[in-house]
Amino acid sequence: MQKSAVDAEPLNVEIAREALTVLAQLVAFDTTSSDTNLSLIAYVENYLAAHGVSSKRIANAAGTKANLVATVGPGTDGGVVLSGHTDVVPVTNQPWSSDPFQLTRRGDRLYGRGTSDMKSFIALAMAAVPALQRAPLQRPVHLAFSYDEEIGCLGAPHLIQHIVDSGYRPLATIVGEPTSMTIVNSHKSIHFYELVIRGREAHSSLVHEGVSANMIAIDLLAILSRIAKAEQQHHRDARFEPEWSTLTVGMIHGGTAANILARECRFVFDLRCIPGRDAEQVLKDFWDAVADADAKLKAAGADMGIAVRALAEVPGLRYEKNGAAEKLCAKLQGLEDEGTAVPYGAEAGQFQAAGFSTVICGPGSIAQAHKPDEFIEVSQIEAGARFMSRLVDFVRTQ
Repeated sequence: MQKSAVDAEPLNVEIAREALTVLAQLVAFDTTSSDTNLSLIAYVENYLAAHGVSSKRIANAAGTKANLVATVGPGTDGGVVLSGHTDVVPVTNQPWSSDPFQLTRRGDRLYGRGTSDMKSFIALAMAAVPALQRAPLQRPVHLAFSYDEEIGCLGAPHLIQHIVDSGYRPLATIVGEPTSMTIVNSHKSIHFYELVIRGREAHSSLVHEGVSANMIAIDLLAILSRIAKAEQQHHRDARFEPEWSTLTVGMIHGGTAANILARECRFVFDLRCIPGRDAEQVLKDFWDAVADADAKLKAAGADMGIAVRALAEVPGLRYEKNGAAEKLCAKLQGLEDEGTAVPYGAEAGQFQAAGFSTVICGPGSIAQAHKPDEFIEVSQIEAGARFMSRLVDFVRTQ
């Protein structure tokens, strides 16, 4: 019997065509991290179910968001995890030329929030499912889609724990952040902290009757500044740009008026460590100073003190010599060069910390992420489809 045109087309063309259809649906869901992602999760569940694949939700404590895990193929070890986050950054006050939640093609570019970061990878992974289902697989493919990556990689630990508890030992994890389909084998760790300093209000001319939280904060911020300069001067890794662990203070809020000693000062800082630099060691002098200041404030009044809250703790991705994930990606891409390092953080470090060989490799450019008029080149969808078609062949035959 003569094959239809659809049956006859190369697998990568089939996957690319389906991925474009799926991507339009994914972009249409506003999954800004401050909102729910459940509508998108329901769509993915229904898509997988239509192709005979069951899936499992792992909800957050409030039930307002969820990770999704699904396995295509046999329930055996040695599979491949395709991981992506479903949330996107806000579009508020950004000057978009078109609706950010409608996939819009202009020339060879596809515009919409999440096109590069990183719904295109999710669309490609989903588009590979029909092909994965058509023939018995030697290895499983695990789809792992998370929530709240953009605000500190908060959802992935629960998703990863579910895979671990299920007893699977995958060969490799591929996190599809935008790398223009190059292989990334290292990223910095992420550490966000919020400090709230509580002093005591008084007239600014009577400093002996109160304690300015702002003045305490200034002393502590000066220590952070010294640490940042020391990291830049003394600890470098040439694979990264910038080459050192970066420390920045992103927000400071304190006081109510110029002539009132500030009752409260709040600040948030961001430390991103190169591999080999331990965050606690980097911040030791700072934490010692915080403990000392906290003790003095509490001794002066029970209503005073310093509260510390860790907003994000994401381990770095360390280079794995002869790592299974990098070897697999290089094989699928036909590459011989070693992977590269990136300064941003991702969920890849969390997978690796759980014992999974992990790399980052996905379509699109990080240079387009988080911007107005975010886009992905159609050629990147096509490159991602070629990668997925080779992955399908790999898990079918090896």
